[in-house]
Amino acid sequence: MIKTNNTADESLFSQIRAEILGRLDLRRDMGDEEVLDAIEIIALEKISGRYYPLEERKKLTLRVFNAIRRLDVIQPLVDDARISEIMVNGKDDIFVERDGNVEKTDLAFESTEKLEDVIQSIVTKVNRTVNEASPIVDARLADGSRVNAVLRPVALDGPVLTIRKFPDKPMSIERLLILRSIDDQIAEFLGVLVRARYNILISGGTGSGKTSLLNAIAALIPERERVITIEDSAELQLKPLKNLVRLETRDANTEGRGMIEMGSLIKSSLRMRPDRIIVGEVRDGHAAYYMLQSMNTGHDGSITTGHANSATDMLLRLETMILSYETVPLQAVRRQIASAIDVIIHVARLRDGSRKVVEISEIGGVADGDIYLNRLFGFVETDGGVSVRKKISGEFRYTGEKMRNAAKLGLAGIDSRYFTGGTNKGDRDNDG
Repeated sequence: MIKTNNTADESLFSQIRAEILGRLDLRRDMGDEEVLDAIEIIALEKISGRYYPLEERKKLTLRVFNAIRRLDVIQPLVDDARISEIMVNGKDDIFVERDGNVEKTDLAFESTEKLEDVIQSIVTKVNRTVNEASPIVDARLADGSRVNAVLRPVALDGPVLTIRKFPDKPMSIERLLILRSIDDQIAEFLGVLVRARYNILISGGTGSGKTSLLNAIAALIPERERVITIEDSAELQLKPLKNLVRLETRDANTEGRGMIEMGSLIKSSLRMRPDRIIVGEVRDGHAAYYMLQSMNTGHDGSITTGHANSATDMLLRLETMILSYETVPLQAVRRQIASAIDVIIHVARLRDGSRKVVEISEIGGVADGDIYLNRLFGFVETDGGVSVRKKISGEFRYTGEKMRNAAKLGLAGIDSRYFTGGTNKGDRDNDG
């Protein structure tokens, strides 16, 4: 269990906080250093005439600063690079994921109202709204960390706040190799897919590493290309790209107006002369429909992600989403999916907490009415799956299957024999 430092007297903390709020007009444009200096002065006044260690005084000052200017008791958790997720289940129950393990802290907000204030502070900074009428919101912190908040009456035991943190540096292929999320052969293959402008769909469950893999793959895109990213909450870290346009959806205002959905942004992005379009996550039929349209209208090399338990499940989800939006025959939907998406990369969070690419499959076309998946790579557990250190033991294996769609390799000047069998999607489309 993570423990907080309780040496600072609670009464002293309350006195200093009340004093600083009473003396200063924090609504005016005050810098952080100015506020910290003011807190330090008041702290010295309050402890005058008594011994208070310098280190403890610094901790007390920072605690007051976090309470009035930042995220209160969870700010140290946000600052801890080893913590990847923060889960607040009401004011008294705060959990974290650190190094792949979930543990409870002994931290707590002083009141439900304070937790609600922190949530409001987060969402208002990114022009989002959350209240009893609209109690669920997705937002982000200034560093790009993903935030989800749920208020009463939906959250029965008090406000729920979940923060998914991301590394200070964008994920890279090299970092994925160090983490053993991929191996050298897969790393080389991903580079080939990007250079040859294959359309890629990354699938996986919650917390499986979809966004991290997307960041790593996108870092392989040539700097000269114009890339447009579309997200619900902007969190992609694509700093190496020079010609980059970042778009973010917008919720409706309190009057129910002004909503801008992902599908509308994808449709608009087609008029911005993109070389590639990157969609953070396809969640509904509107977005799925226009994402496929963009892939089918000359924007090769586009990348997106989606929630699913396997590559096959991802295809079924896409079908369901599109059919919920557009009344078209199922076979037409399947042909559109098979024509738009070239490769599905499935990632998973294994039981030891590690995240790995567990499957790479090519969409080989439509055969006998079904979308054909040509499995190229897979992760196979060995030695019973768990070593003596309770870590998953396994290896990445090339299946020996060849890519059916070799045309893009040739256009990119890549040896068409590279993982190919020399055929293309059309050769498998025997469904009439």
